[in-house]
Amino acid sequence: MQGIGVTGAVAPALTGAEAEAQSVPGVIGPGAVAITLNINGKAMKATVEPRETLLDVLRNHLDITGAKRVCDRGNCGACSVLVNGKVMYACSILALDAQGKQITTIEGFAMAGGKPHPVVQAFVDNDAQQCGYCTPGFVVAAKAFLDRNPKPTYEQVKDGLGGNLCRCGTYVGIRKAVLQAAQGGSNG
Repeated sequence: MQGIGVTGAVAPALTGAEAEAQSVPGVIGPGAVAITLNINGKAMKATVEPRETLLDVLRNHLDITGAKRVCDRGNCGACSVLVNGKVMYACSILALDAQGKQITTIEGFAMAGGKPHPVVQAFVDNDAQQCGYCTPGFVVAAKAFLDRNPKPTYEQVKDGLGGNLCRCGTYVGIRKAVLQAAQGGSNG
């Protein structure tokens, strides 16, 4: 019986605090919020719920679909994007937290001067994909890895891309592609 009295006394206080928070300008509540994200060098606006992840906003609000939803738990790497140059799982970042940061998706690897990005070309040269569903995440992760480690060994590539999974098992081709991109050459 004591719990009933406490609950009855606390519930109105929580409701009052929530109501007060809703009336304070600048307080983000459970309603939709207008945000601006810097994606692939462009300012993009969306109205999102505070609970939405960066992956949700990319795919559902901005029609940027290269990052894939697979595990939705930050385990597979299919949703990998670069946030301020660091690989992040877009399914594990709230869109609100990505404001003010430089976000690069696979779409940001567009052809420059009529040529594909060297990592993309290396993936093509080495048949580093089968179904292709994991490929965007691997390309993004490989680019970030090579930025940190421009002359890796095979074992370093294996360890460096350990946060990305391929259900088709194309790991050998993926690792060869990363090594080719590191050498700056073409295999074919």
